[in-house]
Amino acid sequence: MGTRELIGKIIIEENIDTVNQNNLPKTFVINVPDPYKNYYDRFTEVVKPTSIIFVTKTPNSFEKILRVTNKINKKYDLNLHGAKCEVKINSRNLNGIRVKGIENYMDISQIQQYYKDEGYEFAKDEKFKDVDALIRINRFFHIEELEKGIYHSKDEDNVYYVEVPKYMTWEDFRKYTFEIKNNVADRNYDIAKGIFYINDGVIEILRIVKPKASLELLKTIQKKYIEKLQ
Repeated sequence: MGTRELIGKIIIEENIDTVNQNNLPKTFVINVPDPYKNYYDRFTEVVKPTSIIFVTKTPNSFEKILRVTNKINKKYDLNLHGAKCEVKINSRNLNGIRVKGIENYMDISQIQQYYKDEGYEFAKDEKFKDVDALIRINRFFHIEELEKGIYHSKDEDNVYYVEVPKYMTWEDFRKYTFEIKNNVADRNYDIAKGIFYINDGVIEILRIVKPKASLELLKTIQKKYIEKLQ
């Protein structure tokens, strides 16, 4: 049914840690784990980082992040994906550059240096582990439509998106998610909410992470949220 490239936003709640090695001295770097990795994989640094956030001193322009990331990729033959993000921890709001495509934890400081060379200033270092955070990420989406209103990411094999008809507050989303996960046969998936920007407005979406998710499961999840929103 064709592919599309869109700009949008994802809001996720994750248990995050700080990166305390392999980052530039006295800088604040956050590791966002793969939502589908098991506990052992998550804390084993032989795997490459899934999502790293360089916390910056000031808010960032999405346009500048895209331009700088593209420049870094061309100059150093990399395949990084940069995005604007905001991290909320309790009442604190942090600004950052979300970077995917870093091949090894040991490469973090060098990638950071590339962004620093382009004028970014990083926040002073902090250290914590297993902290819940609400993360808002502005990014590009490259998707393939499987059926009307159901999509598969062309960049991430385990990621799918389904449309829903109405906006949900984060509190309603959490409530509905708890209720729905207790009433489906397969609850072994990760879910977040977000939007796609389109010419005449936005499309409300859910992001589902599950290896080889069946179309039947995606349609079931979509239907249950639609029922909650009626």
